[in-house]
This record gives sequence, C-alpha cells and structure tokens, in this order.
Amino acid sequence: MIITIDGPVATGKSTVAKRLAESLGFIFFDTGAMYRALTYNILKHHIDIHDSKQLADCLEHFQFRIKMVKGTRHYFVESEDITDAIRSAEVTAYVSEVSSLAPVREKLVALQRDHAVGVNAVFDGRDMGTTVFPDADLKIFLTGRPEVRAKRRYQELVSKNPDLAMTLSLEQCLEDINRRDQYDSTREISPLVQAKDAFEVDTSDISIEDVVFKILECKDVAKTKRTKPTAIAPSDAA
Repeated sequence: MIITIDGPVATGKSTVAKRLAESLGFIFFDTGAMYRALTYNILKHHIDIHDSKQLADCLEHFQFRIKMVKGTRHYFVESEDITDAIRSAEVTAYVSEVSSLAPVREKLVALQRDHAVGVNAVFDGRDMGTTVFPDADLKIFLTGRPEVRAKRRYQELVSKNPDLAMTLSLEQCLEDINRRDQYDSTREISPLVQAKDAFEVDTSDISIEDVVFKILECKDVAKTKRTKPTAIAPSDAA
C-alpha cells in the first residue's frame, strides 16, 4: 500500500508521515530530503544548474543513501552524512529552484518509484499524489495558515541553530513561506496542487497526533470506497 502526503512547506508533512508510518508499521520515505541532498551536493561542488552538461554529470553520479544510525534515520551523499546539513538556510533557499528542473525531477522520481516497489510506504513531498504516484491507495494534502507555518519554521530553525535568533525574524520566515508557496504552486513542472482524489487536512490548530488520527480515518473511508460493490444498472441486468 502506498500513501502519499503532499502540501506546502511547514505543514508538518515529514513529522506526520513519520508518525503515520510508525503507527501502521510502514516504511517512511522523506522525498524532500532527497531533493535537499541533491541541492546540497550541487552547492558543495558549485554546479551551474543552468549548464546542461554539468547538471547531467551531477545527476549521473549522484549517490543517495538512507541509513539507520542508533535508531535514527540519516542521509548520506557518497560517504558524507548530510542529515543536518540539508536543513541549512542556504539549502532551503535553493531547493525549490533545483527541484523545479525537468532533469532533476526525472532522475529523482525514478528513484522514488524504485523505492516503492513491493513495500507498504508513506511518501511525503510536493507532487507525490499528482505526479509520482497518481494511483496511490491513499492521498493526503496538508494545509495550514501561512502565519502558523512561518512560526513553526522559525522555531525549527532557531532550535537547530540558536545563533539564528540574532539575525532571523518571524517576518522573514513568513516572507519566505509566501515566496515558496507562490513559486511551488506556479512552477511549470510538477507544480504544488492538490490531487482531485486527495483528502485535505488543515494542520493549523491541531496536534500531530490529531492529524495522524484524521488521516487514519481517511484511510478507512478510502478503503470503504475501494471495496464498496458497484451497483448494476437496470439496463445491464440479465
């Protein structure tokens, strides 16, 4: 079974997807981490993403691995543990532009689909239910008020790097949230949109536990719809 969780930045996708996967005994796959890992690699090696040859070479040699370290998921590019590095402000500022490129999406979508073969998994991202897994068993679209999401992002960044409190403001985070929303929803390739058959869950005013509970309810509804017998029209009756 494949469950997709899409939505804009700071709606809690990764945390919700991880908790949901744990509650169901599924594999959790953070596709955003994959795009961030590639972005980190591009920045590290000073790749010009508008140079098709440089980008193609980077994608050809890109090696992304997930490894459990003392019960915690860690991300590696080549042999470097980049789990914390991919959450930097620099990567965050650049990842939307990198992930909008057609060659990047083609490469990483193929990797994501490879990871979905023969498993029960929860995938979170921006276009999981629309592009990567259009036939997913359950699709969820998380939303949230920009002000709430900006506060979450600010608290997340400052908790990881307390020194940011001296230079980063809540207003800056809100501006970044709005900029990311505009960019992600209007980009030409795989824009951020809600799949027609996705359940929408607003995370603004409820806990992570309540969000997961609502998704489990959606899962039961989706299962009922799939197993409900199809009525036979009178004209089809023998």
